[in-house]
Amino acid sequence: MSLDQPPGQQPAPQQPSQQQPVQESPAPVQPVWSQPVRPSRAGPIVLAVIGIVLAGLALLAVFLYLTTFLGAGALLVGLILALLPLTVVLLAVRWIDRWDPEPRPALIFALLWGAGISIVTALLFDLGVQITIAASSGALTGSDFASAVIQAPIVEEVAKGFGILVLFWAVRRHFDGPVDGVVYAATIAAGFAFSENIQYFGLAMTEGNAQGLGITFLLRGVFSPFAHVTFTICTGLALGLAARRSASKGGAVGYILLGLTPAILLHALWNGSTFVLSGDASVLIYYAVIQVPLFIVAILVVVFLRRQEARITLRRLHEYSQAGWFTAAEVSMLGTGAGRRQALAWGRRQQRPKKIAMRLFIADATRLAFVRDRLVRGQSTPALHAHEARLLGRLMNHRADVLGQVRPGTAPAVS
Repeated sequence: MSLDQPPGQQPAPQQPSQQQPVQESPAPVQPVWSQPVRPSRAGPIVLAVIGIVLAGLALLAVFLYLTTFLGAGALLVGLILALLPLTVVLLAVRWIDRWDPEPRPALIFALLWGAGISIVTALLFDLGVQITIAASSGALTGSDFASAVIQAPIVEEVAKGFGILVLFWAVRRHFDGPVDGVVYAATIAAGFAFSENIQYFGLAMTEGNAQGLGITFLLRGVFSPFAHVTFTICTGLALGLAARRSASKGGAVGYILLGLTPAILLHALWNGSTFVLSGDASVLIYYAVIQVPLFIVAILVVVFLRRQEARITLRRLHEYSQAGWFTAAEVSMLGTGAGRRQALAWGRRQQRPKKIAMRLFIADATRLAFVRDRLVRGQSTPALHAHEARLLGRLMNHRADVLGQVRPGTAPAVS
């Protein structure tokens, strides 16, 4: 295959030099189809900006709160250390999200929701509980066990889960199935753990010594960076299942309750271990017996869901191929991991416009496959049909850009 011939592209058939004239219609015809009107993007953009701003302000409030009792120095140390496990988790999320990437603004919102709004919600609820206890008993006291094993898992998982539900409502067009639920849930959980880790690392520094800080980082940053992710993806999987089953926005509430139950139980089990076990050896035994198997199960579930996404892409693009939108070779290129790697490797050897066009061709073809899957599963709406038509038009433009041809509907330049 030459460098000028992209993978998945078959040579066009030779056209005859002379064409027979087409017989003219005796009368004007009535159109059977019209181009769908492209919906305005102003509303979603405004909602995205407002959501990101509010979540960002909540994160700023968290930083100000932590500064009041940690001090600027401890806050900075905790921030730097908390960035390390956050980076590891986000890299894992990026790997999960590679097949059908979610919109960048939605992921930013998810991260800020976890790091800001979820933390603020937990802090305000805890403050309310403490005020209630003080009003009834005259002292700011309460059961540490009840706070850690009952209150914290319920409040924190509900706060994080509601963020996933907000995304389900706001970016429903991009919320296609369980993998999307896992991606959004893991991103929110990563943000929550980031802010929480700043507090733990900062307190370890102010109340102890370097050894205490090292042990805290080892337990939270090395042994359990995915703890919150493991809890919250239960809710994400439930809402992803709601999307796969074409649940309405109201119907998704029942699914989130289904997902919150295991999320809260796992969170309570994790927090409760600190009261049952004592000593570093006991903690390591618990981690090996409980947390490691849960983490392995989570990995296996994610791998299974990613393969399912690939199968859906291949199946739905084959249907478009039968309708003449793609060649069989292009379907293989777009719907398999090996085909995509070959296409991207080809793109890296081309000039920048062709390289970008190939990436967009793969991304929009994947989105088209999932739009088709939703249509097949009964989610037929004018907006979804318009989205399908828009993606098909963009794909034709991407193909022309990859081949260095004039885009369809564009008049050639006159020299």
